Amino acid sequence: MDTIWLPDLSAAKGPKYKVLTEALRNAVKAGHLAVDEKLPPVRELAFQLAVTPGTVARAYSQLVDAGVLKAVVGRGTFVAAAQSDPPALFDQPVEVDSQIHNAVGDGYAVNMVSPHLPNVGQARLIRELLGEVAQNPPSGVMHYPTRASSLGAREAVVHWLREVPIGSISADDVILANGGQNAILLVLQTLLKGRKPTILVEELSYPGFSRAAELLRADVVPVAMDADGIIPEALEAAARQHEAQILCTSPEVHNPTLQFTPETRRKDIVSIARRLDLEILEDDCYRMNIAQAVSYRILAPERAWYIGSISKMLTPALRLGYAVSPEGAAAKLRRSAEYSFFGLATPLTDLFSKLLPHPQMPQIKQNVIEETNRYIQSTVNILGGYDLTWRPDVLFLWLTLPEGWRASAFCQAAEAQGVRIRSAEDYTERNGTTRHAVRIAINAGVGLANFEAAIGRLRDLLDNPPERFGV
Repeated sequence: MDTIWLPDLSAAKGPKYKVLTEALRNAVKAGHLAVDEKLPPVRELAFQLAVTPGTVARAYSQLVDAGVLKAVVGRGTFVAAAQSDPPALFDQPVEVDSQIHNAVGDGYAVNMVSPHLPNVGQARLIRELLGEVAQNPPSGVMHYPTRASSLGAREAVVHWLREVPIGSISADDVILANGGQNAILLVLQTLLKGRKPTILVEELSYPGFSRAAELLRADVVPVAMDADGIIPEALEAAARQHEAQILCTSPEVHNPTLQFTPETRRKDIVSIARRLDLEILEDDCYRMNIAQAVSYRILAPERAWYIGSISKMLTPALRLGYAVSPEGAAAKLRRSAEYSFFGLATPLTDLFSKLLPHPQMPQIKQNVIEETNRYIQSTVNILGGYDLTWRPDVLFLWLTLPEGWRASAFCQAAEAQGVRIRSAEDYTERNGTTRHAVRIAINAGVGLANFEAAIGRLRDLLDNPPERFGV
């Protein structure tokens, strides 16, 4: 980049990233930056302009979203092809939690409570398809949603799941929901009965199971685990004692520990479920890559309910979740959805019918995994000396804390340093035993340099636990 172009941001009024964004956009429009010209790395341009790397990273991100620049994984940021009518840059609300916004010492506050996906082209594609739907919505904009209007979206979900080992499914087996959490709630609404039903969960489990149960006035009973997941003997004892109706589990990517339940263990669990007439809800929302074992829906097609969403692969903003019913149970599940909210908004189902089977989607999914892995590898490099569990295609890591740290105290200390993470307590039932561990979610919505700085602050805390006083 010609340094004669570089703007002086020292006297800029308002956020510097906006000033830089407009300067870059004007330079592209005037031809000072040519199509396919490579821009400097974030740190290099930040040094030249005497601003923080976060300012440059945010400007680049805004321009990539607007189509003025393009980010090529592993190569850098380039000027995109000219657009006839480029969209406005700042008409979209900024996601405060995922952006760099508050200074903390020599770094920035970074939210690692929930995962934030990298934008590797999906935002641009979604905007383009939203434009097509707005111009010519197949389902119209004046009608209630119906099974017919959602057919294209349900077929798109079947296409999306074509490589997942869940058995033969059709669009009639798929029920659309407002995210994975809503899909869990729909399944529980369909199945639970009696004055005080009981669900079983892993002793550390996704808190959404408990929240859904609370809404339905159901009891939640945790079941002991070992390295392979739920212990069959503990499951049978809990199911008999509490007359449980359903087991909620995450066998492919356990949230929060990342454990995997092998097929042999799954078969043992299915045998118990059949003896005790226990339904199985399989939550597969966190898996980004190929499944390692066949699903419960194959092992127990008469009683296994499969849940998924696009939140951990494309974006959580659209709130697309889905539930796949067992054989012969689709009508019951569909009734729960229709009685609850009639169906998803027709412009959204029109969008999903175009988005999920789009020819760009395989490359976008691969780019998401590769870019996410850069953040995971950086985390492992910085924290690798500690008891850290991770996988290259999962959006969070599980850190067992060293002697001297309790989970709640560590989370408080981390937040004081501008890093928000989740304690093991968030995944433990009220009367359960809490582990001294934390979950660290990948936030690829901030630049890698600032993410690494935040992980470095966690490392400093781990290296310097508080003094412990005996009595």
